[in-house]
Amino acid sequence: MYNTEDATRWRNIDTHMLRMGETPIELKPQLSIQPTTQPEPERGIQLPPLFQLPFSTHHHSENQQQTQLQPGTQLSESNPEHRHQAKPVWIHHRKLLFLFLGFSLCAAILGIIYYMHQNLQNRSNTIVTPCLSPACQWASAHLSMSDDPFTQPCDYFLFTCGSDIFPPENGGRQRGQGIIGHPQNQNEKSIWLQRRGQDKEREDRGLREETIRDRKTELLQYLKKILESNDSSSSLAVKKAKGFYNSCLDTRSIDTAGAEPFLTLIQELGGWAVSGQWNHSDFNSTLSLLMRDYATFPFFNLYVGKDPNETAHETTKRYIQIDQPDLLIPIEWNSKTQKSQAKTETLRQFLASCQRYLALLGAMPSSNMIHAGIFLALSSELAVAAAPLHYRLSNGQLYQRMTIKELQSQAPAIDWLGCLQAVFHPLPLIEDDHVLLHNRPYIMQMSPIIGKWLNEHELSSRGPLQTYMVLNLLHTLMPALDSRFSETANNLSFALGNNERVAPRWKHCVLETEKGFDSVLTHLLSERTAHGEAEEIIQNIFSSFKSKLHELKWKDEKSLQFVMKKVQSLIPRLWTTKDISSEAELDLLFSEVSVSNQSFFSNYVQLLSLQQKRRNKLLTEQTEMVDILSVTPFLQGNDLLFPMGMFIPPLFHPTYPRAMNYGVMGFLIAKDILHLLLPDIYSQSESVRTVGECVWAHYLTVTEKESRGGAFSLSAVQQQEVWVQYSALQIALQAYHQSLKNRPADTSISGLSHTRLFLSSFSQVNCDSDPYREFMPLEPSFLITVVCVKSNLCPTSLQCPNKTQQHLLQKC
Repeated sequence: MYNTEDATRWRNIDTHMLRMGETPIELKPQLSIQPTTQPEPERGIQLPPLFQLPFSTHHHSENQQQTQLQPGTQLSESNPEHRHQAKPVWIHHRKLLFLFLGFSLCAAILGIIYYMHQNLQNRSNTIVTPCLSPACQWASAHLSMSDDPFTQPCDYFLFTCGSDIFPPENGGRQRGQGIIGHPQNQNEKSIWLQRRGQDKEREDRGLREETIRDRKTELLQYLKKILESNDSSSSLAVKKAKGFYNSCLDTRSIDTAGAEPFLTLIQELGGWAVSGQWNHSDFNSTLSLLMRDYATFPFFNLYVGKDPNETAHETTKRYIQIDQPDLLIPIEWNSKTQKSQAKTETLRQFLASCQRYLALLGAMPSSNMIHAGIFLALSSELAVAAAPLHYRLSNGQLYQRMTIKELQSQAPAIDWLGCLQAVFHPLPLIEDDHVLLHNRPYIMQMSPIIGKWLNEHELSSRGPLQTYMVLNLLHTLMPALDSRFSETANNLSFALGNNERVAPRWKHCVLETEKGFDSVLTHLLSERTAHGEAEEIIQNIFSSFKSKLHELKWKDEKSLQFVMKKVQSLIPRLWTTKDISSEAELDLLFSEVSVSNQSFFSNYVQLLSLQQKRRNKLLTEQTEMVDILSVTPFLQGNDLLFPMGMFIPPLFHPTYPRAMNYGVMGFLIAKDILHLLLPDIYSQSESVRTVGECVWAHYLTVTEKESRGGAFSLSAVQQQEVWVQYSALQIALQAYHQSLKNRPADTSISGLSHTRLFLSSFSQVNCDSDPYREFMPLEPSFLITVVCVKSNLCPTSLQCPNKTQQHLLQKC
């Protein structure tokens, strides 16, 4: 394998290098030369230099050199001088390699330790813990039953709310079809209605309303669960509130009692001519009794409130306010004659319902028609003097101040001081006290009408005013009477064109319970409200909202300063009373209330008395009452108040992942704030219009409506609503990511976390029904695709491969 020609060639190279004064250190192991005649299996795989370094003892190293460097070995043996010189160099070189290897090994170990540390830290920040609370388990089940918005995004974000109950040939419900002027609004809908029929339409509407529940319904559902809970509360007031609610649900006992409880009450009020037993009681005495004990106001309304003309003085004084009554007769406003009127068709339906009421109350057929006609005639005369709010507002007829003495001289048929003293007992009212009128012309005309029917009318002997007051009392107490009365009222409503579905009994009972036991429900709701978490999300959303204002395009710097000055003056906070009553205080307050499990009528009469006491409390104690049924924020001076009723499951829960709370409640809070301040922003910023049109352009591109001629321009109010909801989503998302920076850890639901859970939660709440819903020309869930354009925060699966123009979309 080794011949003399090779040796000669190597000696020549060595001699040449020695002449140049160099040592042949380039002959390193990695430069070993293997004869080309070596068989392929023996040559093996040539490892990189690092892995060819000697790791064994010196003896083993020399043997390895002999194996790998055969030419070098022969050279050393034939040249003793070279052999003596190469060995120290090789040994020295090996030490350096050991040193380098040790350093590399230490560096590698340190790198691995650092990597593991960083990896564990990152995993602690990104790996989320599943939320296993009962509320999260419910939310997980709810999400699992709903469509995943990221499975088929191109379809989901166009058709969501209630799409399964609309014609499949339409591909689901398109929000634009509910907008006047939409090209598909008339033809497709009319064809479908002809095919399905009016009855099916009502059925589908009912299903859709059950599926799409607004925030008010969610709050009522939550209060229902509280009232039906079996917790062992020691509070008597709480037990009475629950007892009242349960007696309201007992429709069997209510129907069994029939009209008898109401007929007994009429006799206590002096009877009436319809039954043939009437003691001709004094008109003003009966009127005072109805207003004081039964919260019934047949001829005028009474309530308590501030004078807006005194708001600049920051006064807390409240006044008795007198307004026109809620008339039972159906009327409409004639803009030409500037008077109220009633159509013949509606009067006929109204008269028939009056006759039905009288028949249920035992009126003889001979007198039924007479008394029904009396009620219709008197109602019509009073209705002529009534006027809608917008007319009274435009003519300055609201908050007209006068003394009780002045009111008495202008409307003498009513004993004003006596009636007001009876209603607001024990408050000592005098003739010089001021009241506020909201329709002075009505009050001036009401007085002579009452005087005519009381003394001069040919039917005055039949007690027309007593019949009028009794039927108004019947309307007040109808919720506590058997179903025949409510069915009569519902039939009249339907005949007059009101197609609203009758509220389920549980909802009716929750609303009635709140009327009398509002302070009890406020206490129970406050106990269950996560005040700290609610305050946190309010503050974070408001902070994000202020940041958003700086991103808008303003007319000039003064415009931004104008809006920011107003915003900076606002104090956002949770709306609670300064001192929510304790259970002991509630027990004392309701100590005189006796709740019967079998008689809802008697319970309801006591409830009306409780309502009147609450009205008196507003006037005497000047306290701020919390509206427990409020579900949207409002401005009160510089306070931006958020009701507790907003922060209830399933919309909000302290154990939810923050991604879910911000995706649902954060969005709703931001939307409410923008609606409150929209007039100022719209008048000073150009972004509302431009952003609204940009989002609309996205919608037209993705749906390809523009190319098919199905596009229509947005109105100003539609542009505003698109901008509001799009901005609200951005604000909520920004606030959530800021919260993650402050507190990186967050839990998950259904394996989703962070932005994915945020967007999935938002896509479920976008069916929330609110007063502005009709102005939204597209599904709010579609806004996700607009936010995610050219954003690294969103899943890549949002891209629609079948939409060729999507890459041309710009960020709004």
